[in-house]
Amino acid sequence: MKIAIAADHGGFALKETLKQYFDTQNSPLIDLGTYDTNPVDYPDYADKLADFILTKQADLGILICGTGIGISMAANRHKGIRAALIYNDFAAQMAKEHNNANVIVFGGRTMTADEVIRYCNIFLNSAYQGGHHQKRLDKLDSKE
Repeated sequence: MKIAIAADHGGFALKETLKQYFDTQNSPLIDLGTYDTNPVDYPDYADKLADFILTKQADLGILICGTGIGISMAANRHKGIRAALIYNDFAAQMAKEHNNANVIVFGGRTMTADEVIRYCNIFLNSAYQGGHHQKRLDKLDSKE
């Protein structure tokens, strides 16, 4: 599975930590920026990652801003993107099992690296259940 990651300046430190962790798991992340802590606009990075997913250059995306809220809003403006702000173990599991999220989102200033790594592993080890959940996803994708 190819996983891309992007963050604004508020998520830069957590992005770098996640890259190191995934490297130790032999699953390097495709880094789409930002590459330092200089202020940037989170919509630019959400757009870049969304385009990367929609053009099938990656199977899954990870986005990070200060709280995760703004960057998830920006990502979800793209038809076909299902960005889920993950904030606990249950949300990590349901984001995959019920919502088949293709982007998971975290707050670089609101979560610890250990929490985020745990949430990533829960998400990645969960499976989309399909069935009656699919009709709901179809409704999302039918919106203009």
